Amino acid sequence: MLKTYLRLLNFAKPISRYAVPYFFFAALHAVFNTFNYAMIMPILNAMFSEGYDFQPTYEMPALSFKGAVLQQWLNYLYTITFGTEWKVTNVLMMLAVILIIMNFLSNLFRYLGGYTVENMRVTTVQRMRNTMFDSVIGKDVGYFSGQRKGDIISRITSDVMVVQYCITNTLQVAFREPFLIIGYLVLMLNISWELALFSVLFLPLVGLIIGNIVKKLRHPASQSQQRMGDLVSVLDESLGGIKIVKTYTATEYIKDKFHTLNQNLADTLLWMARRQQLASPMSEFLGITAVAIILVFGGALVMNGSLSGAGFIAFIAAFSQITRPVRAFIDQFANINQGVAAGERIFAVLDDKNDVTDAADAKEFEGFNDKIEFRDVHFSYDSSREIIHGVSFEVRKGETVALVGPSGGGKSTLSELMERFYDTDSGDILIDGVSIRNYKQESLRAAMSLVSQETVLFNDSIKSNIALGRTNATDEEIVAACKVANAHNFIVESPEGYDTNIGDRGTKLSGGQRQRLSIARAVLKNPEFLILDEATSALDTESEKLVQDALTKLLKGRTSVVIAHRLSTIMNADRIFVIDEGRIVEEGKHEELLAKGGVYAKLVELQNVK
Repeated sequence: MLKTYLRLLNFAKPISRYAVPYFFFAALHAVFNTFNYAMIMPILNAMFSEGYDFQPTYEMPALSFKGAVLQQWLNYLYTITFGTEWKVTNVLMMLAVILIIMNFLSNLFRYLGGYTVENMRVTTVQRMRNTMFDSVIGKDVGYFSGQRKGDIISRITSDVMVVQYCITNTLQVAFREPFLIIGYLVLMLNISWELALFSVLFLPLVGLIIGNIVKKLRHPASQSQQRMGDLVSVLDESLGGIKIVKTYTATEYIKDKFHTLNQNLADTLLWMARRQQLASPMSEFLGITAVAIILVFGGALVMNGSLSGAGFIAFIAAFSQITRPVRAFIDQFANINQGVAAGERIFAVLDDKNDVTDAADAKEFEGFNDKIEFRDVHFSYDSSREIIHGVSFEVRKGETVALVGPSGGGKSTLSELMERFYDTDSGDILIDGVSIRNYKQESLRAAMSLVSQETVLFNDSIKSNIALGRTNATDEEIVAACKVANAHNFIVESPEGYDTNIGDRGTKLSGGQRQRLSIARAVLKNPEFLILDEATSALDTESEKLVQDALTKLLKGRTSVVIAHRLSTIMNADRIFVIDEGRIVEEGKHEELLAKGGVYAKLVELQNVK
């Protein structure tokens, strides 16, 4: 727990930037706040003419914590203000002004301390969210295959919100509450050391009882964060697949699933609330019990003349106030427990190492001159079942190579290995004889474009989606790319042209329009190497022909790998590799493979392609 807590504090660095000013603000707030209650004695004494020892003096008293020093200062202030003539109304007027000033200063420093904490909180949350998001975006593709997107979102949002209070409460636990406790204790000691001794013995008892209640919160706090992640996952999946939910009349099923998870979360939160809410009433009950005992003990001291009535009332007031920072102190530890539980989930993401990493001496990829080579490549996603079995082939510069075959044969996996979304288990992929592991991933992918069957667009304008790979592209270049992809006409007919927002995942567009934007994005990037993974599968017949003509121009002279189920789209490829169950079973041109009468010929026959 301590290790996690200290790591969380790193997000607030430099901690001294907040701790140093907060230290002084908290100390000054405690001083002036305590002084407010110390003023009870002279006010009561003056009102009832009981024990107010007025001795005129023009000599400024020394600063100390002795019980008589307050009276000396009041005498000094009264003398320099009103002279040596004693009047109760003058005393009350002076005490009222002092009380107002002390209260103003107390609340001023309380505000400054609170603002310092808020500054720390906002800055810390910003840094933590940036770190979390950067870490998640930096994960390799394989990481996301084993994670629920909603759970990751929950960690970046909900867990970070819990952790922020864990961090900011540190200053309050370390400074403000202890200063207030110390201030009230000093005041009570000056009034009556006998009653103060009882308080010093009583407060640890309160801490032990409340601490026992609070310490059991950590495990349920961790459970609540996990259940929140499950809830967000269901929410994300349900909204993302709303058409499927409606089509398969699964609304009630999804509702029941969400309601069940929500009930589990509510049960956990209620259990935690019972524990947390019990702490404050328990401490208040114990505090009132202590006050009742003090009434008896203190009353006896007043009766025998060991304590003045005004001092007794001031002591009761100070004691009633000291239980408040004690309760707050304990409550902060409850929040810290929850924060540590959430912090562990955050660090689980930050500490997860990428399977695909750049070598220490990795270099920038600056293009190739000869070929890309798959050399005896073996690969499995989870080390339990091999997907690719010893595949070897070459893609020469300027060549268009097609990968075809039955679904699930490993075609898309080969393209993902080429982009180094995953690393091979054995064998290697080389560019001009150099392993792609020797290049920086970002620079390698910068030379590639992918147009996949699953079109990925963002809730932004058409222009921003197309310029994703080249944010500095001019409007003219964007328009030219859209014309190549046969997208310009429908774009200019949109409500705001290229500035039209396309909605979440492009839902305001048809499937064919989304695919053409994806192709335009690839065209604009003008990559050295192009991967088309079922790039025309979502297009209608007319759009497919137009886009296929555009892609033919785009592919000319460009190194490309085309993955296709529609064999009509790859008949003109320089070479065709037939992939079946993770192996290359046939290789050649369209006519050569037809003549063999093998797997490819059967696929052609099934699709009635000539």
